[in-house]
Amino acid sequence: MQTCETKVELRDVLKKHHAANQMIVLVPTMGALHAGHQSLLEQARQMAGKDGVVVSSLFVNPIQFNNAGDLQTYPRTPEQDLEICQRAGVDYVFTPTPEEMYTGVRSISVEETYLSTTLCGASRPGHFAGVCTVLAKLFNIVQPTDAIFGKKDYQQLAIIRRLVRDLDIPVRIHGAEIVRHENGLAYSSRNARLTATQKEEATVLRQALLQAKNEFRAGVPVAEVKANASAMINKVAGTEIDYLEIVNAETMQPIEENADPALLATAVYFGDVRLIDNIEL
Repeated sequence: MQTCETKVELRDVLKKHHAANQMIVLVPTMGALHAGHQSLLEQARQMAGKDGVVVSSLFVNPIQFNNAGDLQTYPRTPEQDLEICQRAGVDYVFTPTPEEMYTGVRSISVEETYLSTTLCGASRPGHFAGVCTVLAKLFNIVQPTDAIFGKKDYQQLAIIRRLVRDLDIPVRIHGAEIVRHENGLAYSSRNARLTATQKEEATVLRQALLQAKNEFRAGVPVAEVKANASAMINKVAGTEIDYLEIVNAETMQPIEENADPALLATAVYFGDVRLIDNIEL
């Protein structure tokens, strides 16, 4: 495994793989890797096979944080991250600094204006412009044939698919299922900031999602499904729902009738830690 700190270095080492028309699978991350990321990396390795290569980025992207405090407290575990990449069979790890990624005074950004108007896009202004901008840069730098993203950030995945479609970026986007702890809590880098009690309390998210799916499939009205899920979460002391919405799984726009494809997505604060989760209904 080779670590590259600059764009020039990474482009140089990938030249021979492009020349040989090899499959190049990209797994972009912000570090603080956990079992969910490891699953993405292992799927990338399997997809690339023995003749392809896997590239992963470890970069806490400052322009996708709408809250400076969240950026400062975002967990960073670089040594552990490299060990996980090594075990998963990654070939190249890109570890740029913000100054390397964003040279000089940045004046260009990439913004999606429809899918990003709801859910996290509504509660975190500028977040998805930061995501789209950094991914457009990574796609240009790496020029991968394929890229893998987790479904835990379901809205992000939908926006990335739109990004490559609308800008004609020649990369195949793959969505990977959510990886969960045995108790149902989705793996997240932010889980490291939860207390032991909060980690147990946060299992209510999965319970509320499963209840909502059963009700939705049984024909319970959408408004009632959302109200019941919210009530279950609100019973846990110290929680604050940022949003809980049922949307069309392709457009990310709210729906009022029980119709496929549907997604329930939620963001909930446990103390000052914001967790997201979702379920396809």
